[in-house]
Amino acid sequence: MSGPTRVAIMRIGIVILPDQRWAESQRRWRQVDEWGFDHAWTYDHLGWRDLVDGPWFDSMATLTAAATVTSRIRLGTLVASPNFRHPAAYARQITTVDDVSAGRLLLGLGAGGIGFDSAVLGGETLPPRQRVDRFAEFTELLDLILREDGTTWRGEWFAAVDARNNPGCVQQPRVPFVVAANGPRSMRLVARFGQGWVTTGTGDDNDLAGWWASVSALSARMDRTLDEAGRDPASLDRYLSLDAAPVFSLSSAQFFADQVGRAAELGFTDVVTHWPRASSWYAGDEAILVDVATRLLPQLRG
Repeated sequence: MSGPTRVAIMRIGIVILPDQRWAESQRRWRQVDEWGFDHAWTYDHLGWRDLVDGPWFDSMATLTAAATVTSRIRLGTLVASPNFRHPAAYARQITTVDDVSAGRLLLGLGAGGIGFDSAVLGGETLPPRQRVDRFAEFTELLDLILREDGTTWRGEWFAAVDARNNPGCVQQPRVPFVVAANGPRSMRLVARFGQGWVTTGTGDDNDLAGWWASVSALSARMDRTLDEAGRDPASLDRYLSLDAAPVFSLSSAQFFADQVGRAAELGFTDVVTHWPRASSWYAGDEAILVDVATRLLPQLRG
């Protein structure tokens, strides 16, 4: 690059997929903490897309291990879903990771898609409306268990009898929920339960301009949803998964800076990229990540 790059002030996060043995993966978690990233995430799946046949590890065990080799960075799931989670059992795992990390856990939550996670347990694949119905109940019950000890509940999708949360979360009244939402019903869940909102945008896989137009429209929809709920927009952190776009955000340092700037213009407080992989999803050059982390990150974080 020929000159200094002007970049927007933003919190920057990174996803480290759970596709490496810990002997290799721990280096990455230590490194992003040392570089000064604001948050680091991993996927909460039993297997993911065409990586299902390769190495894959559990998200909560990974975050527990990551908590022991980092000191300041926030750690999260991007995103956990009711595809294979029950709120009563999951609450225990959440409380544990929050404790081990000394209150650094961020809980990304989503409705869950179709694919390996929704099929591996032998259940039926739910249509979109029912997945959102289940997600709404999952989120409400999880919120209740994490805030109150001794929860009894019987709903359409989940039941709990005297579910305990003791000793409770380090972060009170519970860990922050970062709720994934693109549709109106899920956005209402964000307004009700979310400390953060994360979106992947929508649109054609080959149309970057169209993807950004969808992100803009979703941001405006979130504004309207918060207004209808009587909630202060400043009380909600807004996360954008940059690599849901048709072009990998770490294609170059300049492209990454440009994408961060566009997100800031739309009111996002946080963006998330991915650690480059050798091939397939998020294929890229680790040298670009190093350049962004060492040269641009201090500017991006103010």
